[in-house]
Amino acid sequence: MTNLEFPKSAWIDDELSMLEDACRQFYERECAPHYEDWEAEGAFPRDLWRKAGEMGLLGAEVPEAYGGLGGSFAHDAVIAYQGNLAGIDGWGGGLHNSIVIPYLIHYGSEDQKHAILPRMISGELIGAIAMTEPGAGSDLQNIKTTAVKDGNHYRIRGSKTFITNGALANLIIVAAKTDPDAAGHGISLILVETDGLEGFRRGRNLDKLGMKSNDTSELFFDDVRVPTSALLGPEEGQGFVQMMQQLPQERLLVAVYAVARIERALRHTVDYVKERAAFGQRIAEFQNTQFVLAECTTEGTVAKTFLDACIAEHLEGRLTTEKASMAKYWLTDLQAKIIDRCLQLFGGYGVMAEYPMERMYRDNRIERIYAGTNEIMKLVIARGLLKD
Repeated sequence: MTNLEFPKSAWIDDELSMLEDACRQFYERECAPHYEDWEAEGAFPRDLWRKAGEMGLLGAEVPEAYGGLGGSFAHDAVIAYQGNLAGIDGWGGGLHNSIVIPYLIHYGSEDQKHAILPRMISGELIGAIAMTEPGAGSDLQNIKTTAVKDGNHYRIRGSKTFITNGALANLIIVAAKTDPDAAGHGISLILVETDGLEGFRRGRNLDKLGMKSNDTSELFFDDVRVPTSALLGPEEGQGFVQMMQQLPQERLLVAVYAVARIERALRHTVDYVKERAAFGQRIAEFQNTQFVLAECTTEGTVAKTFLDACIAEHLEGRLTTEKASMAKYWLTDLQAKIIDRCLQLFGGYGVMAEYPMERMYRDNRIERIYAGTNEIMKLVIARGLLKD
């Protein structure tokens, strides 16, 4: 592999450097040899989740009182960055770690935390969050799934789609209307453990462009009955606020993915152009190649510097929704641009499945859509600028 590396992150200390090494070994040993099989199968195996738990790669943010390492988003950022740098893009560990688990940490009751978090750390429970519906994507206030009280239970009715980890998840945070007439104020989040749960069904593991090993499914709740103690938070109607509070970290996670893949694309491309010859000389010797790599590496270095600044602010509790939205939209747009330019340097081999750029080209496309489309990100930024 080339010596190309982006700037070292100032927020990475000795402990996190050790975690980087452990991650690299885990992805190289446990994932890389099997990754193409998992792409064909459309999901990672459950035993991989267990192994990740044994390695300490699940629930690093969980406080020690609930069996965790007592870490921070910095730990999850290292785990996610190294996974994408290694080409293990499809694993849903980032969503499990940095999106689902923080809902439990921030809003869960003591009983919920003690009962659920240790099993998420071990990989016994795989997390997902079910927001999107066939008729409601970015417009979360328009969801139709309901959770109606029936004594000391809720009855959940509705369907969800495009759910990451959907084929394997057995701990799902479901966004549902507990008051259908109250728009966003009527949304609540319900914790649903699916093993043996009557009325819960999984639909198709959806066939999609890229991210083939990332199981993405339809979920159906046909009068599913869960106890009222499964409500996330002390009272109903807090779901929309909870989701808005957690979205900045979700968007920052996507930015981590993007920069790691930019670095990976450039490493592969530098290696390739040094080896491949055309017209009697190495492709690396053409001025166009040198200019493209100089431009892309400069842009990638700027991107990594911006990402590190955002992570540092987030660790200090200062990252704004607007800046997280900037990171998500700009870095995923840049990822697409750089991967496209790198693929061009591979020529015809760039679109061949046995070369890395073909999958990178497919896999990156969704990131401009999920966690809020990049168009929504621009609206968030603009509203922050123009508010009175």
